[in-house]
Amino acid sequence: MRGSGNDRETSLTEYGKPLQAISTPIPGLTVWEIPVHGDNRGWFKENWQRHKMIAAGLPDFGPVQNNVSFNHSVGTTRGIHAEPWDKFVSVASGRIFGAWVDMRAGPSFGTVYSAEIDPSRAVFVPRGVGNAFQTLDPNTVYTYLVNDHYSPDAAYTSLNLADETAGFDWPIPLERAELSTKDRNNPRLHEVAPIGPRRTLVVGASGQLGRALRELYSDPTHTDFTDRSQLDLASTDLQASRRWRDYSAIINAAAYTAVDAAETEDGRAAAWATNVAGVAALARVASENGITLVHISSDYVFDGTADRPYREDDPVSPLGVYGQTKAAGDHIVTTVPRHYIVRTSWVIGEGHNFVRTMQALAERGRNPTVVNDQYGRLTFVSELAQAIRHLLDTHAPYGLYNVSGTGPVTSWADIARATFALTGHDPNRVTGVSTETYFSASAGPVAPRPHNSVLELTKIHSTGYTPSSSADSLIKYLQSSEPRSANPT
Repeated sequence: MRGSGNDRETSLTEYGKPLQAISTPIPGLTVWEIPVHGDNRGWFKENWQRHKMIAAGLPDFGPVQNNVSFNHSVGTTRGIHAEPWDKFVSVASGRIFGAWVDMRAGPSFGTVYSAEIDPSRAVFVPRGVGNAFQTLDPNTVYTYLVNDHYSPDAAYTSLNLADETAGFDWPIPLERAELSTKDRNNPRLHEVAPIGPRRTLVVGASGQLGRALRELYSDPTHTDFTDRSQLDLASTDLQASRRWRDYSAIINAAAYTAVDAAETEDGRAAAWATNVAGVAALARVASENGITLVHISSDYVFDGTADRPYREDDPVSPLGVYGQTKAAGDHIVTTVPRHYIVRTSWVIGEGHNFVRTMQALAERGRNPTVVNDQYGRLTFVSELAQAIRHLLDTHAPYGLYNVSGTGPVTSWADIARATFALTGHDPNRVTGVSTETYFSASAGPVAPRPHNSVLELTKIHSTGYTPSSSADSLIKYLQSSEPRSANPT
């Protein structure tokens, strides 16, 4: 697939052009006109100006290294190389004929573009797009910013400069150009394996949300799943444990959720280690490698005294240790430039949970006592996983989003009765009591619960995602499988 290329201009640097981006047929590849200011002494330009360029549409790609290539002769030709990082290429002296080929998997694979570049132009080259240049003036200085360091473990892809499919019209024929032996022997396009997108890493993939994410992200070529045995967030060499620049997103589905045990000495330490120290480790990795971090928050960051649904901008006021650790983790994640905090409530997945316990008790003939003064909406892990994927796939604005089921607000006793009724049992067998009465006979520590866990969902709706009704999801959930176990209440 060819683009409108060979955009050749005068050999003189153009002064006074305004900063602007020019799109190309290759998605993400942009040519940048750069203001150059000249007088009798020479010229000056802001070759890289993050604030202005981001405001004009350049991705905030976070360069970490600046490379310079000096080329003695006209006709020096380098490429076509596609590395696993983004590049911002420009010329400090002389002119080049630049050539680019999209080598990423997808419909644009094989698309080409070419342009003449002098000091008044630069090009942003996205990861996976092959880059090449041929010098048109002697003593040409070519410079480029990259957002990763060379690694022998990375995958590097190259294309032959003479590839017939790309069909570049090199100003100096390749048989007369200065090429390396390696570049002369690079493969043709039909021999090149397309470069896949950056991967997604799911941390805590063995938990109930992690299992739902496994089902949703079923393509193993784009997603990695890990649990505590495979990724130690407390490790001092976490940064070196994998090629983090190969990832576009980390979904942190790991959490300490034993709210009552968190009130004990050992539980408090474990909760802070997982929900705060572990999150901080992931936040550092994400920040330093340009990764989007998805973090799961909880209604327990609130004290539950509000007389309306909680909004994303409401101040936190946790009642217990678990809520305190979740609030601290949320605050840490806000320091990551690319982040989504997904705050949820009353999460139900596979394994031991409230709904399965009520279902089992109903079938065993037990008549449970259930609290009736805590209010909220159920959130099923399949819903939560879909909302996370929606935010990532649509590139929604970064920030905090409430996600729960929709529909009427209920108490836990209401949900217990609905579970009894939906499984063919008398809902009147469920007795509702206050939280204080329910826990009055408890022998161990009891974490304080928010009485109001209802979340306002306007912001997630604004992204084009509407969560399902909690009542409808409960019906489907109860129809999906039989209860596995239950503890008498």
